[in-house]
Amino acid sequence: MVFADSRFKEFNFVGDLFGGATTAIVSLPLALAFGAASGAGAEAGLWGAILVGLFASFFGGSTSLISEPTGPMTVVMTAVLTTMMAEHPDQGLAMAFTVVMMAGCFQILLGKLKLGKYITLMPYSVISGFMSGIGIILIILQLAPFLGQTSPSGGVPGTIMAIPNLVRNMDFAELFLGLATLGVLFYVPKSWKKYVPPQLIALISITLLSIILFDSESIRRIGEIPSGLPSIQWPTFSFDLLGEMIMDALVLGTLGCIDTLLTAVIADSLTRKEHDSNKELVGQGIANLISGFLGGLPGAGATMGTVVNIQSGAKSPVSGIIRAMILLFVVMWAAELTQPIPMAVLAGIALYVGLNILDWSFLKRAHKVAWSPTIIMYGVMILTVFVDLMVAVGIGVFIANVITIEKLSRIQEGNIKSISDADDDVPLSKEERSLLDQAEGKVLYFYLSGPMIFGVSRAIARHHNSATHYKAMVIDLSDVPMMDLTVGLALENAIKDALETNCQVYIFAPNEQTRERLLKLGVNKQLPNNAFVDSRMIALERALADSNQDHSIGSEGLTYSEKQQKFPGIDES
Repeated sequence: MVFADSRFKEFNFVGDLFGGATTAIVSLPLALAFGAASGAGAEAGLWGAILVGLFASFFGGSTSLISEPTGPMTVVMTAVLTTMMAEHPDQGLAMAFTVVMMAGCFQILLGKLKLGKYITLMPYSVISGFMSGIGIILIILQLAPFLGQTSPSGGVPGTIMAIPNLVRNMDFAELFLGLATLGVLFYVPKSWKKYVPPQLIALISITLLSIILFDSESIRRIGEIPSGLPSIQWPTFSFDLLGEMIMDALVLGTLGCIDTLLTAVIADSLTRKEHDSNKELVGQGIANLISGFLGGLPGAGATMGTVVNIQSGAKSPVSGIIRAMILLFVVMWAAELTQPIPMAVLAGIALYVGLNILDWSFLKRAHKVAWSPTIIMYGVMILTVFVDLMVAVGIGVFIANVITIEKLSRIQEGNIKSISDADDDVPLSKEERSLLDQAEGKVLYFYLSGPMIFGVSRAIARHHNSATHYKAMVIDLSDVPMMDLTVGLALENAIKDALETNCQVYIFAPNEQTRERLLKLGVNKQLPNNAFVDSRMIALERALADSNQDHSIGSEGLTYSEKQQKFPGIDES
């Protein structure tokens, strides 16, 4: 049962009731604005806020997360809807909501595969770039309704090309209402924000002002929102757009995961609790699947609503359920109250959200930080705006990881040392140093430390090239906690090269993962049985014995006593 969920055990009637009511007030203007901005209509925004919020609270993995249509999700949904309607005017709307359902299924799959913890493992420069890019897209798409015009086709490029025409034909009455909305949002006293969300103040006050100053026909308003239950949007596919629908679903689902889990981390820091990321993804997937099926916008964890919810005293997901019920009441029985809201007011609210999505903190300091994260951030931002979100994130993560690996490899190269006499930088005891000195430069001590990733394989190759000049080589992996396949293969090549020149090899690898990597590569089959040793001392003793040995004669077939006479100090094992 859902209520057997431990998240509901901290139910607090007063706190959850107040949190639900407060977040419903915050959500109402945003849901209307995002619905209008997406092109699906204000009712789609409201139903998205209700359905996503309700089912994410029921099935999610956080105690206080509020889920609803967000700016980033609305931006992607707008692009999806525009594309589908352009290709299939009769079925485009149903196809767009099918993409929402597919995105929900993708999120459920990610949660079931327990991949939640990996979703947000990306550099901040990439997150900052694509969030700022989404903010820019939202701002650009709101320019037309803000100026009192219908949105031109072609998305961001189409709107940019149409700006001169939009400015020439702007409706000054609607521009005035949009500017007034922004004025309220930016300059409402901070003391008021503690009690009433600025978006609600702007929505009510500017709507009343528009009723006083303008008649209902002179400016564009929301108009009638259908009351009653939403209509079902049956899954609809088009084979010519199937590939594009799948990609759009992946973008929408991935963005929803990132948006949600980043917000969940913020909620954890405020509540001192820890969310279940995999369960949260399953809950978000179910919520978006149902929302798409019933014609609602896709949603994700919303930072503003979540913070307000927590600050209002909410302790359990019941607050999210109460919020959804209040919004449901508005849609079912009070929808006529939203009819006079001007479209310019909703455009102003959405534009304000876009401005807030921009990562101003990083943008202001970008010129002061290292060049690589700055370039990545701006590159991802530009690709997000003008190319594609998934392409932007993919390229950004790839470049950031390559740069990070290159830096780590440079650092790790300093942890690879090959010496033939005692050195203060290697962890040898007094006795071990003495053994290495006794070899008189005939034993190569090859020391590696720290995690060994593929970027250091070239450095290993450079070091092992000198192994041919020695009688024996000791490979010390005692301080290597992890080794990837590439490094394992590089060590295998070093061992092969050494053996080909009659340089004996001894390996000290006490770490199980490191030893297992070499054994799986079959290195042990290329070496004598005594090559893997249990301590550095044993390895150095055997290497010293080999350094005193004439390899041209060899020691094959000698008895132990003969070896003792020929090589004093040799160990019987």
